Amino acid sequence: MSRDLRLRATFDRAAAFYQDARPDYPAELYSDLLAVTGVTPAAHLLEVGCGPGKATLPLARMGFRITAVELGDALAAEARHRLAGFAGVSVITSSFEDWKPPAGVRFDLLCAATAWKWVDPEVKYAKAAALLAQGGHLAVWNADHAFPAGFDPFFAEIQEVYEEIGEGHGDPWPPPPPEDQPDPMATEFEASGHFTVVGTKLYVWALRYTADEYIALLDTFSGHIAMEPAKREHLYQEIRRRLAARSDGTLTRHWSAVLTVGRRL
Repeated sequence: MSRDLRLRATFDRAAAFYQDARPDYPAELYSDLLAVTGVTPAAHLLEVGCGPGKATLPLARMGFRITAVELGDALAAEARHRLAGFAGVSVITSSFEDWKPPAGVRFDLLCAATAWKWVDPEVKYAKAAALLAQGGHLAVWNADHAFPAGFDPFFAEIQEVYEEIGEGHGDPWPPPPPEDQPDPMATEFEASGHFTVVGTKLYVWALRYTADEYIALLDTFSGHIAMEPAKREHLYQEIRRRLAARSDGTLTRHWSAVLTVGRRL
């Protein structure tokens, strides 16, 4: 298993605060998801990697029946707690690769929010297609750090600290603005031979964070969770020091999400 897939187990350590620290996905994303797929609240959804229910809750509130599969014990328990009021929602503790659904069960939509990249690429598309009803859809999206024109200069400054501790970005920095980046999921969907892309859309938004709020957010990222404690402590001290020098003590982080929807062939 690759290092990336091993890192997926680190998120369970953030189960208690992941839901509050991570941003909500834009409401428009859910509206577009329903418009592109045509699913209605009578549909049965399968969610892969639900975490504590960040995307599950909005879909459950719409009235969908949902089977959610989550690898982490603590994350699954948190999701069950948050989704306890929805009789049509069940949370199963398992990896998607190992999960075996009841015989004959097919889903109208399979979705994965900030989770699809953590699933074994040798398995995920074939298994997703096999679990979908005829004409069913696969929809995936992430929440990524975006660097539009005029992004907060804090991130250029703190990048120096990442380089200093040997945790640099690795690619040319800063990354291209979100509107100039291709959708790698669309390429994957088509290359899989199991799906044809029927819709993609980019969403960009910004949130302000205090030092405590931003560090709580970083503590939900696999790379920071797995970082050597001394490196992480130095990084967080620098974040606090640099934000304390600002008049309002905050930073602005831009987020982007790309919704990619494919229809089963």
